[in-house]
Amino acid sequence: MTARPPSPRAVAGWILRHPETPTESEQLQLEAVRTHCPELNALARHVRSFAAMLTDRKGERLPDWLDAVIAGLTLPWNSGVVEGHVNRIKMLKRQMFGRAGFQLLRKRVLLA
Repeated sequence: MTARPPSPRAVAGWILRHPETPTESEQLQLEAVRTHCPELNALARHVRSFAAMLTDRKGERLPDWLDAVIAGLTLPWNSGVVEGHVNRIKMLKRQMFGRAGFQLLRKRVLLA
């Protein structure tokens, strides 16, 4: 029997916190996640690098980050389609609030 993976919210919290703040158990779990997912490992490195730039006042490193922001704003890839689906699901959830259980909500999302 394997343990349940941590929630995305928990992993985001571990990545965004100061490196000395998480408990030993949380640090071990984050290391396991980073080992199994190279994308999250890269993300954690970027977050730590940006945080170090801010806390150590290393403004000379800002142009590298601005290049990344400019690329993100100008390249044709985006998450617009995904955001549209999320918005639709949230609207259905609000319409169904307090009226029915998860099974009916699931059917409405799948059939809508």
